[in-house]
Amino acid sequence: MTHRPFATACLAAAVTAAAAATLAVSPAAAADGPAFLDARELPRQAGTAWHAGPVSSGVPDPLPFCVGEALPGATSRHRAFWTDVDTNAVQVTVVERDEAAARSLAALLNAAVKNCAERVEQQDPDVEAEWRDFGRVEAEEGARVQGVRTTHAWAGNDVHLFAVGRDGRTVTVVHWGRMGTFRDAPVNAFKNTTRTAVNKLYRG
Repeated sequence: MTHRPFATACLAAAVTAAAAATLAVSPAAAADGPAFLDARELPRQAGTAWHAGPVSSGVPDPLPFCVGEALPGATSRHRAFWTDVDTNAVQVTVVERDEAAARSLAALLNAAVKNCAERVEQQDPDVEAEWRDFGRVEAEEGARVQGVRTTHAWAGNDVHLFAVGRDGRTVTVVHWGRMGTFRDAPVNAFKNTTRTAVNKLYRG
């Protein structure tokens, strides 16, 4: 995976989400499948509100940092979120054929996050990266929150939070990111978002 500066990725994601939000999405299509997060269920961002695009089929463009290449394009559905400043998020949900496949996908996604920092450093010598495990979240079959901080020699720090959770044969991953360090990451609030995201899966 080629890692881009977060400011560029943030802008690209916001433009993509804003463009997608202008497309007509039928109520039936929006309601089909597991329920997604609402903008108000993301960690509060001082001085700005969250905006949400529609629930769309396939994987996001651009792909989410760290986990994008592990997502199955044919069976993924996603929703993008953004603020008016430097913070964005995306949720991707996959309904697998059975629980064994869902467990395998959740393990693959968690491994992709855990190995992301090392992978980024190998691919770009101008980037330093650090991974942290923020632990499990009790919700349905469980979820895990992890974080990755990247420092660009010429573009400052980015911080990312990831949640991977499962309910039965349904897996969801939430990626939150902004410019900053781990001190700027709302870990506790993101764990609440994670719990909400996983608990909503059965409502589909």
